[in-house]
Amino acid sequence: MQHLLNEMGIPALWHKPILLVVWFTVVWFIAYIIRSQITKSSLDNDVSYKAKKAVTFSTYVFFSIGIVIIYSASLGGLTVALGVAGAGIAFALQEVIASFAGWLALLFGNFYKPGDRVQLGGIKGDVIDIGILRTTLMEMGNWVEGDLYNGRIVRIANSFVFKEPVFNYSSDFPFLWDEIKVPVRYGSDFELAREICKNAVVNETKSYCEEAAYKWTEMTRKYRVENATTDPIVTLTANDNWIEFTIRYVVDFKRRRITKDHLFTTILHAVQKTDGRVQLASATFEITSLPTIKVSTTP
Repeated sequence: MQHLLNEMGIPALWHKPILLVVWFTVVWFIAYIIRSQITKSSLDNDVSYKAKKAVTFSTYVFFSIGIVIIYSASLGGLTVALGVAGAGIAFALQEVIASFAGWLALLFGNFYKPGDRVQLGGIKGDVIDIGILRTTLMEMGNWVEGDLYNGRIVRIANSFVFKEPVFNYSSDFPFLWDEIKVPVRYGSDFELAREICKNAVVNETKSYCEEAAYKWTEMTRKYRVENATTDPIVTLTANDNWIEFTIRYVVDFKRRRITKDHLFTTILHAVQKTDGRVQLASATFEITSLPTIKVSTTP
């Protein structure tokens, strides 16, 4: 290549920059072709995403290899200068270095992966991309109630994995325990009320209770955790105002809100069909006595 550049009459000073541009162009073009083929393939989204990220990382690696090969003769003289400047560079780029180390930890530490629902630094959302320096989340919550997207895309430095807890809602056990409370008036048929709550939660969660039990069994084999039940539970407590039923159940981490809606809807329909045998309670106030009021008409 250098011989061809000499024949073209290009000064030697421009040989290496031209070789570098050619190398970058070839590598980028090959990577572009591979990424296009991955996009057109029938791979599922997760495999396609990982393949594209691997191609992107390989592209940077080949860029670096090209720089080292083309400028190998000049790198020796930079050793002393780099050694002197190393401490200053490390201090100035400590956050960048920590983020890069966090990226390596994410690759091999099983903290989270694209598609997981996590909470990082107080921000909750679904992981949509993991870069070398930052993790990108589709945020949920904030001014929006429930586990719903609010439309903001948040980028968080990977160094957060070393500084704060990482809450993963979907990694090894893609289910959550959730519960709702149903207040029932005193004098209602509480046995019938319990049956209504039990039937509602069993019918709503039966489609994935078996899978949740299997996943939890795998959790007990992998971690030192008790063999908790994944079957729905209905418990009763009585307080000064009403009888309260707590319905505890396992739910898919993406269906918390819709499952609550279905449960309350089913329970309300069932209560209406009891003809008053079961009545839902609400906060009320009872005045038991009033102080004596004296009215004077003397002007």
